[in-house]
Amino acid sequence: MTRKRILAPTACLRLAALLFASALGGASQAQTLVDLYEAARAYDATYLAARAQADAAEYRAAQANSLGLPTLSANVKGVATQIDLPRGASGDNNALQTGLNGRMPLFNRANQATMEQAQRSLIAAKAELESAEQDLIIRLTQAYFDVLSAKDDVALAKTNKTYILEQLASAKRNFEVGTATITDTREAQSRADLATAQEIAAENALLNRRIALAYLVGRRNADPLPLATPVVLPTIMPRNVEEWVTVADTVHPQVTRARVALDVAKLEIDKAKAGELPTIDAVASVGANYATGDSIIPGTTRSASIGVELNWPLYTGGSVQNRIKETVSLEQRSREEYENARRTVAQNTRVAYFGVQSGEALVKALEAAESSSRLSLEATQLGYKVGVRVNIDVLNAQTQLFQTQRDLFKSRYDVLVNSLRLRQASGQLTPNDLLAVNSLLAK
Repeated sequence: MTRKRILAPTACLRLAALLFASALGGASQAQTLVDLYEAARAYDATYLAARAQADAAEYRAAQANSLGLPTLSANVKGVATQIDLPRGASGDNNALQTGLNGRMPLFNRANQATMEQAQRSLIAAKAELESAEQDLIIRLTQAYFDVLSAKDDVALAKTNKTYILEQLASAKRNFEVGTATITDTREAQSRADLATAQEIAAENALLNRRIALAYLVGRRNADPLPLATPVVLPTIMPRNVEEWVTVADTVHPQVTRARVALDVAKLEIDKAKAGELPTIDAVASVGANYATGDSIIPGTTRSASIGVELNWPLYTGGSVQNRIKETVSLEQRSREEYENARRTVAQNTRVAYFGVQSGEALVKALEAAESSSRLSLEATQLGYKVGVRVNIDVLNAQTQLFQTQRDLFKSRYDVLVNSLRLRQASGQLTPNDLLAVNSLLAK
């Protein structure tokens, strides 16, 4: 029996060479995750808008604080008067009036509630900024690993295409010498055409993901560093989902905002009730009046006063009582929204936790599948060499290895991103968490 010519493809070695060459080609300009985060933090419009909103909240709180501070106003008034006197006579009088008026609130429950609301609203604004920062971290990490995943897909597609073309050439030679049918050639040709299409799609996907990353960080040449090999994924801690949920109920920005909204609603009730209470202010004024004219004795008159002013609404037509009832209902709404926020955060935290656990298990399964697929390909190649397997069997085995490797690489990236999503779901995500991921990148 004529022996079939079998090539010695080494798909994994080719893949490693392609990835290594790609890494070397961009090593001088490649950026770490932390580098690109700093760029995104200074460029991303969504985050910058949230930061400006938080800055504005501080000024709003300062405005509210002024309600408890004294006020002072100055006034100047000039008056010219013409007087028609009997027997056709007339006289002109001129006066210049100046004054200072001061007021200091002594008791105003509505203003006190407004100031307390402003402080709580400032807490909510900071929670909004924290939420925006966490969202930026996730968006950047996802875009970062999307580019790496797309680069892996391109390298795998090229390796797969090269191997299939070699199988196509082998099938053609075997057909020419009469040891294989035209079917082998046509099957290999169809796989080669499909591999070409996959390579084109992978390159286009890589281009799109590079554009998305550049849009986020404001750098057209953004080039993420790949993961160091061998890849060792960190284990999430703690390994108890309820511990994550407990922390989330305390620190999550969404829960914080809802809790602050409930506090503000309670203070709104106090403001409404203050409509039935008096307000007391200390008031003081000083003034001077300089007058000249035909009918008066020229000179300056000075005055000063100090006192306490009481204002007490005795009847408001029922508006205050109805306002109180309205605020009580709104407080109940805020209470239900707070409870809903707690439940939503707890649910999202549990989903994120089990998602990470599932991803870790999937990575282990795919690592085993990759090893098995490689052994299967080697066995199929040997069978093809001795004539017990046909060309399509080799192509199928190679395709299976290609798909397994692609799924494995993507699953690793998903675990890293989802680990950060878990910290976001529990409200614990901070920029420092990027350092742990950064340590996994190639040096």
